[in-house]
Amino acid sequence: MKHALYASVAALALTAQGGAAADLKFAPGEGGFNWDSYNAFADQYDLPGQTVEITGPWTGNEKAKVDEVFKYFEAATGATANYSGSDSFEQDIVISSRAGSAPNLAVFPQPGLAADMAKQGLLTPLAEGTADWVAENYSAGPSWVDLGTYEGPDGNDALYGLFYRVDLKSLVWYSPIAFDEMGYDIPESMEELKELSQQIVDDGGTPWCIGLGSGAATGWPATDWVEDMMLRTQTPEDYDAWVSNDLKFNDPKVVEAIEEFGWFAKNDDFVQGGAQAVATTDFRDSPAGLFSIPPECYMHRAASFIPAFFPEGTEVGEDVDFFYFPAYEEKDLGKPVLGAGTLFGITKPSEATSAMIEFLKTPIAHELWMAQGGFLTAHAGVNPDVYAEDSQRAQGQILADATTFRFDASDLMPAEIGAGAFWTGMVDYVTGTPADAVATDIQNRWDSIR
Repeated sequence: MKHALYASVAALALTAQGGAAADLKFAPGEGGFNWDSYNAFADQYDLPGQTVEITGPWTGNEKAKVDEVFKYFEAATGATANYSGSDSFEQDIVISSRAGSAPNLAVFPQPGLAADMAKQGLLTPLAEGTADWVAENYSAGPSWVDLGTYEGPDGNDALYGLFYRVDLKSLVWYSPIAFDEMGYDIPESMEELKELSQQIVDDGGTPWCIGLGSGAATGWPATDWVEDMMLRTQTPEDYDAWVSNDLKFNDPKVVEAIEEFGWFAKNDDFVQGGAQAVATTDFRDSPAGLFSIPPECYMHRAASFIPAFFPEGTEVGEDVDFFYFPAYEEKDLGKPVLGAGTLFGITKPSEATSAMIEFLKTPIAHELWMAQGGFLTAHAGVNPDVYAEDSQRAQGQILADATTFRFDASDLMPAEIGAGAFWTGMVDYVTGTPADAVATDIQNRWDSIR
């Protein structure tokens, strides 16, 4: 009876405020969506005639999906939400903001740009209490508060960004068929992962496929390895200090993380083709060894986007699967997760803009994209059953279990470091240069750009 009542209320809200319910992708009251959160939101707002202009990096299929989400905001409030995506978003938003013609909301693919704009006074802090709400309602909530908090033009810190869509990097892809044939178990700690790697070698196999090749960006996959290792060998505070260079790149803690990557990548027995092949193998080709018979490798550490480079017709969960890149049990650092994500920031305040931020705080605003596929969220209030695929549900659970989340460090460092010296330094490292020498070279480059 209660479900029927809420379904009825939702349908009334959707049609009364503006929308033709028939134009909505998911019928009101149906499915596993959190309609309660939608109804509570719809009861608060009546904004006919108002418009929210939004810009961001999502184009094509991604734009189509977020447009479906925004239709529900329009139906609940009577306001209009116009989203425009751009491949040159980073340049466009700075230009329009400085010219006084910014949209109401911007979707930032990296915290760094949002932080720069906040310091210049081009962003408006989110409403008081939002930081507490994020800390309480997101998995590893304090991490998301930290990532969205920046220094304003007055020198004071405030929450400027609300994270929405998340990308997950702390994954190891493997062949479940090969694991089953050999009787291998999924490792639950870094100690077990290292033991498994050695066991595969002892059994005559090659545990890892690793490729750093990426054209002009060659080397970047190694930065993900090192970042994950920093989170597994050092505290989150050390990681943050490393990103800001308060912890120098050639500090022994950073050198240790580089050498942890080297434990896997610089052992001829551990990687397909031997250690020298790591630097020359294209990252897009490197997972191929998982699918050969017999397998040329058993594991491949890569982010959630890597299935785009699997052989056509590959079924995740059958032909290939993944597990969480585990942490050291002995170091007691919890379950850190490395990734990336997009956040909403206010570039031109208005009543409808504030309402959109409140809408994005509702579980259903996340579930509506989850159900369309290609979306992960750290919102702890969502129904995981709504995920379009089992693989996304499993990745969502990794995010839910995370005790710490940190953004890709190289994306937060100065471009000359994070998209330059760090990349090339990792190639030098896997081809023979000692870790401390590589780290010192990177630090010298950082010092030179101050």
